[in-house]
Amino acid sequence: MIGRIPVLDVSPAVDRGRRPAKAVSGETFQVSATVFREGHEAVAANVVLLDPSGRPGPWTPMRELAPGTDRWGADVTPDAEGLWSYVVEAWGDPVSTWRHHAGIKIPAGQDTELVLAEGAGLYERAAEGVPKQDGREAVLAAVDALRDTRRPAAARLAAALTPEVDAALSRFPLREPLSASEPLPLLVERPRALFGSWYELFPRSEGARAAEGGAPAVSGTFRTAAERLPAVAAMGFDVVYLPPVHPIGSTFRKGPNNTLSATEQDVGVPWAIGSPDGGHDAVHPDLGTFEDFDHFVATARDLRMEVALDFALQCSPDHPWVTEHPEWFHHRSDGTIAYAENPPKKYQDIYPIAFDADMDGLVAETVRILRLWMAHGVRIFRVDNPHTKPVVFWERVLGEINGSDPDVIFLAEAFTRPAMMRTLGAVGFQQSYTYFTWRNTKQELTEYALELAHETAAYMRPNFFVNTPDILHAYLQHGGRPAFEVRAVLAATLSPSWGVYAGYELCENTPVRDGSEEYLDSEKYQLRPRDWEAAEREGRTIAPLITTLNRLRRRHRALQQLRDITFHPTNNDAVIAYSKRARTPETSSTRQSQEGEGGSNTVLVVVNLDPHHTQEATVSLDMPALGLDWHSVVPVRDELTGETYHWGRDAYVRLEPGVLPAHIVTLRPSPLTGGSPT
Repeated sequence: MIGRIPVLDVSPAVDRGRRPAKAVSGETFQVSATVFREGHEAVAANVVLLDPSGRPGPWTPMRELAPGTDRWGADVTPDAEGLWSYVVEAWGDPVSTWRHHAGIKIPAGQDTELVLAEGAGLYERAAEGVPKQDGREAVLAAVDALRDTRRPAAARLAAALTPEVDAALSRFPLREPLSASEPLPLLVERPRALFGSWYELFPRSEGARAAEGGAPAVSGTFRTAAERLPAVAAMGFDVVYLPPVHPIGSTFRKGPNNTLSATEQDVGVPWAIGSPDGGHDAVHPDLGTFEDFDHFVATARDLRMEVALDFALQCSPDHPWVTEHPEWFHHRSDGTIAYAENPPKKYQDIYPIAFDADMDGLVAETVRILRLWMAHGVRIFRVDNPHTKPVVFWERVLGEINGSDPDVIFLAEAFTRPAMMRTLGAVGFQQSYTYFTWRNTKQELTEYALELAHETAAYMRPNFFVNTPDILHAYLQHGGRPAFEVRAVLAATLSPSWGVYAGYELCENTPVRDGSEEYLDSEKYQLRPRDWEAAEREGRTIAPLITTLNRLRRRHRALQQLRDITFHPTNNDAVIAYSKRARTPETSSTRQSQEGEGGSNTVLVVVNLDPHHTQEATVSLDMPALGLDWHSVVPVRDELTGETYHWGRDAYVRLEPGVLPAHIVTLRPSPLTGGSPT
């Protein structure tokens, strides 16, 4: 039912409010609604956040987002984790209506005494809602002035419009009549659900020795992989992500470069889970023991990193489930179990799970396995191919896990259709892989970033991985080191969460064949020890750039948020420009000064998308989007070079691949404008 003052199309609302919208603690986002009323009387609106205990906080006034649209909005900031809710209240504003009429009629001498008497009555009612310490006496003094017939009418009106009265009634307005929307749920999660820098590595390759002179190859272990962690932490990563660490099957084991003729020396694919040594609840004996895994997790924690573990709900033909739970697999007419396929790719070493025969059993076993790894310190899971499993399955599993452990984060590795990706986010996945890898032009990047920042931001948080063990895009294959630099800058500044797969910093870019996105000698199929120290000595690494990017992300809050991004026109399609601003709510007890935290709250990025040629462009800056007047000229600091420029509405840039891939500039207080951008 529509209220006395209609409140329609409240946003964000996921599945019409049947599922919670998402935010993280300290994240500022906009609540909006369509609000209007009959006739010409003034209307206003506000947002009320209700914390997980149901306590309402101070209401935040909304503003009309564009004149004449009836669309109202306000920025809010939940400051604690848990299941919140929010309500939009809309109300008639009789004081504003009276002020408008009085401002016309009193100077014209129309109904003067009647208008002033009506105003006195309104102000008297309004004063009842104003606390004594917050200006009640000023409002009551206005009442007396409006009724004082000994004074000129203009003076009586002026007494009702003083700054003291305005301040009191803006904080405690007379709201007649008042309507409210239905409460909408808001799930507030920990900040890592939105912001983080991920690094993927294969433990078996760290400290491994390749086969030489007839001697067998030697796998790395959790202990040797832990020795790599200080270097990963030094690059500024927050999360170290491990592919599956479980026993690997031998039946149909894949050899190097996905061959079907593996030898006894071939280590197999970590996603072909299960052998006589165990399944998802065991560790590969070559990697060590659970004690060794715990050491790895503890080492990461001491370096202020979290460990994310791959959860791949599939089996090798040798997994214990194949004999213990045959009902969990799809059997073909000849009695064999169907292996996994994603044409043209075939995965003969992997059996997918069939869910309909025993959904309850699979949910229970999945929850058991996840809790086992949680007990060993894992609070982040990267879920392999969740889109090939029923959505209702994930809704149940994630509901059980997050119901008792809301800090556990699930990343959906779902490179699939938009509807499935979005629904997985809506039912509980905290993050999702994206199409970023295949968005390379200015238009593609602009459209996709705006979609993620606005259309889906309330329920699907992106993680921009620049590469994966499965994906080496042609842009990287043919663009050389400059291409790796460009994609790192884009991922680290467009998305609050981004990730790299080990070897990216070395610009590894050789495909298995032309036209393929698979790596030659892929680490999925074999050990791949790397000489990190030699690469650093010889300057074959972009680790310094990655380190700088992660430092900037930690320093500047603008790079830690998703929903506020502006693209600025350039006169060259090879150059893209965009800015981010750290939102602060209009009224919030959690407001903080970004400058006081040591970072700018506005970051502007200009990138040369052409890895082969120097490009020049004029960037036409949207100055209000940067918090500036159109005619301002401000000093900007390039965080990649340390240089300072003075930029105005039109800024010239020249970016040379291999020398300067981008400008990442922060705006500083300016004597030319007399202030600081906000």
